[in-house]
Amino acid sequence: MPFDPASLKYDAQGLIPCIAQDHATGEVLMFAWMNAESLARTLASGQVTYWSRSRGAFWAKGESSGHVQRLVELRLDCDRDCLLALVTQEGPACHTNRRSCFYTALRGAEEVEMMAPMT
Repeated sequence: MPFDPASLKYDAQGLIPCIAQDHATGEVLMFAWMNAESLARTLASGQVTYWSRSRGAFWAKGESSGHVQRLVELRLDCDRDCLLALVTQEGPACHTNRRSCFYTALRGAEEVEMMAPMT
């Protein structure tokens, strides 16, 4: 069945959440937003491109840092309102220079930092 981008459910701002996951390890790397155009750019180029709400601009992951995400496979959730990008990540995914943005765990009432920035 051919993919119909219009079948996705975007929010009122025209955005859809996208979770980036390492295709080889299953590690969750980050969360960001896409719109219809950033999704089209991602599918056309293979480089994952998001929509930056703070900048109001497209954000090709790694364009300034060199920490590029290459799309391996894109998955849709059952409600078609969230995307899962299976990627090959070059370098850290997080702007804090960590492999994943999810580096803090809540254990009881304490926050525990689980990974240090990459050097």
